Amino acid sequence: MTPYEKLQHCLACVREKTDFVPDVALILGSGLGALADEIDAVATVDYHDIEGFPVSTVAGHKGRFVFGYINDVKVVIMQGRVHYYEGYPIEDVLLPTRLMRLMGAKVLFLTNAAGGVNKYFNVGDFMIIRDHIMSFFPNPLIGPNIDEFGPRFPDMSHCYDPELCNIIRDTAARLNIGVREGVYLQFTGPTYETPAEIRMAALLGADSVGMSTACEAAAANHAGMRVCGISCITNLAAGISPVPLDHKEVAETANRVAPYFRQLVKESITAIGKAL
Repeated sequence: MTPYEKLQHCLACVREKTDFVPDVALILGSGLGALADEIDAVATVDYHDIEGFPVSTVAGHKGRFVFGYINDVKVVIMQGRVHYYEGYPIEDVLLPTRLMRLMGAKVLFLTNAAGGVNKYFNVGDFMIIRDHIMSFFPNPLIGPNIDEFGPRFPDMSHCYDPELCNIIRDTAARLNIGVREGVYLQFTGPTYETPAEIRMAALLGADSVGMSTACEAAAANHAGMRVCGISCITNLAAGISPVPLDHKEVAETANRVAPYFRQLVKESITAIGKAL
């Protein structure tokens, strides 16, 4: 079975549960999954019910698609994502993003919990992702090209759609929620980065680091989706933080700022829906 045939099979499994066609796909990062419980849901599909679908093993990731409405915008939400460090091949890590494209989604809205590299960032800040660095992560498009999605050599000049980024920024201003803007760097994980790696990331121009997102953005861009994203700075990166890093801190920060995050994401998606 080719990767595209596998995707079509997964799509058929989803269509047995719902024929809902979303306009916007939203991936919720660590500690941010509660937003999916607040929308006007019309259907849910557990990852376990999709044959061949990778299942998240990270605590706090429910592992299901939620279909419904944020105001009048039709959305599909990944309540829990799959990471490369969990041991899945890269094509399985990308499968959910590509599947949401086949469902009909035109926009991919990415979120994540990230470590702050920029010395002016604070724990709890939100950062609009303007660009990414993926040089330390296997390029997700290595291997035979899936021509049904896009070209062999896709352009990445505007991977994060400038218009959508501006909508998020304007929405944050209207809500009086402070936001940063910057570059996200994806490492593989699952270890947190060493202080030396963080110094390197800063020299390269990264403002935040994490273990997801950039590969999904690249796959979505390849498939013709418009992409935007927000990092929640849940901890200061190694060498910047004076204390050892742990996942508990990530979850605690995400929970603390979650009300503002949910408001920003929901209002941004509402504005994006009007712009489609």
